[in-house]
Amino acid sequence: MEKVPLSQLEGRIRSFKNVMVNSNPEWEMAVIFSKINLYYFTGTMQDGMLIIPREGDPTLWVRRSYQRAQDESLFPFIKPMRSFRDARRDIETLPDTVYLETEVVPLAMYQRFTKHFSFNEFRSVDLQLAGVRAVKSNYELSFMRKSGKIHQHVLEDLGPEMLREGMSEADLAVELFSVLVEEGHDGLTRFGMFDNEMVVGHVGFGDSSIYPTYFDGASGTRGLSPAAPVLGSRHRKLEKGDLVFVDVGCAVNGYNTDKTMTYMYGSALPDHALEAHQRCVEVQNEIARLLKPGAIPSRIYSEIMNNLDDEFLENFMGFGPRKVKFLGHAIGLLIDELPVIAERFDQPLQEGMVFAVEPKKGIKGVGMVGIENTFIVTPRGGECITGDNPGLIPVF
Repeated sequence: MEKVPLSQLEGRIRSFKNVMVNSNPEWEMAVIFSKINLYYFTGTMQDGMLIIPREGDPTLWVRRSYQRAQDESLFPFIKPMRSFRDARRDIETLPDTVYLETEVVPLAMYQRFTKHFSFNEFRSVDLQLAGVRAVKSNYELSFMRKSGKIHQHVLEDLGPEMLREGMSEADLAVELFSVLVEEGHDGLTRFGMFDNEMVVGHVGFGDSSIYPTYFDGASGTRGLSPAAPVLGSRHRKLEKGDLVFVDVGCAVNGYNTDKTMTYMYGSALPDHALEAHQRCVEVQNEIARLLKPGAIPSRIYSEIMNNLDDEFLENFMGFGPRKVKFLGHAIGLLIDELPVIAERFDQPLQEGMVFAVEPKKGIKGVGMVGIENTFIVTPRGGECITGDNPGLIPVF
C-alpha cells in the first residue's frame, strides 16, 4: 500500500499554517471536511474532519472508518468519533471564528457541526487551501508524471487502433476507460466544480464535440441521455470523414493529468479546420513558453488573446455563445484547481505548479479542433508531461 510519507504530511500542515498567518494573522482554528483536503493533509479520505489549530497539533477525527484510517495513514493524530460531540469534548475553548471550506460544506452538515461547535462566525479557507495545494512537491509530481505517461501512451499510441467504423461514441469512451485503468489510471476523474459528474471525459464524433453542455469547458458532448450527459452517445456512430475528439482525464494515486487528442478518421478534414487546429497548437506552445516562476496568469491570458485576430477568435474556446473565458487551469488532486489562466488571476506562478493548457476552436459542421496537455511550471517554461503529438492523427 502506497502511504503518503509523514514528511509530506508535516510539510503540508506547516505550509498551510504559514499561509494562514500571512493571509489571516488573527486565525486560531480551521476545520476540514472534504475528502480531497483530508487526503492531502492526512493521507486518508474518511468520513470525518480534520481540526487544525494555530497552536498545537492537528487532529483527524474519524467517524468511519477509524480502522482504515489507521491502516492507510502515517498521520500521528487520529481519533475515533461517533458524532461531533465526541470531538467537541476534546477542545477546551472554541475561538470566536472558525475557518471552513465554504465551497464544499453543505448547509445541513454545517448545522450539525455548529450544534456542538458553537462559534460566533465562520470564514472561508478555500483560497488558502487551494494556494497550498497548487505548488506540488517532487513526491506529488512523480505521480503526475506517471499519469502523464499513461495518458500519452493510451491517447497517442493506442487510441488510433481503437477506432472502428460503426462504433458508437459510448463504445469508444468505454474502451478508453478500460484501457486507461488497465494501464494504471485510478478510474476516477475528480472535479471541484459543484455537483459535477464525469466518468471519462468528453468523447465526440463530428459536431457532437460542439454540442451544448452544462460543463464549464470549451467542448461538449451529447452523452447517453438528458439524465446522463456523460461518456457519449450510443446512437452516433463513427463514419469516414469524422473528426474524433477525445478529452479525458487520467490519475495515479489521486493526482490527475488532462489531455485532449483528436483524430481524422477515413479522410482529412477541410483545410480551414486543419489551419485552425494548427493555430491552436501554436497557441498552446506559446502559453507553455510563458509558464515560468513569476509570470502572472492574467497577463499570459491577455497577451495571448490580444494577439489573436478576430476571425480566429470566433468560436475560439467554445462554439457560438458557449465560450469559456480561460486558456488553462491548474491541476492536481482535482482536474479543475486554482489558479486559472484567465483575467483577475494576478498572483505570480511558482515553480512546481501544474497546468492543463487547452486552446480549442469550434468549427461548424466539423466539431472541436485543438489540443490540451499538462505542463509543470519550471524556470525554462512549461514542461509537458502528457506527450507532444500535435493531434489530428490520421487514421485512414
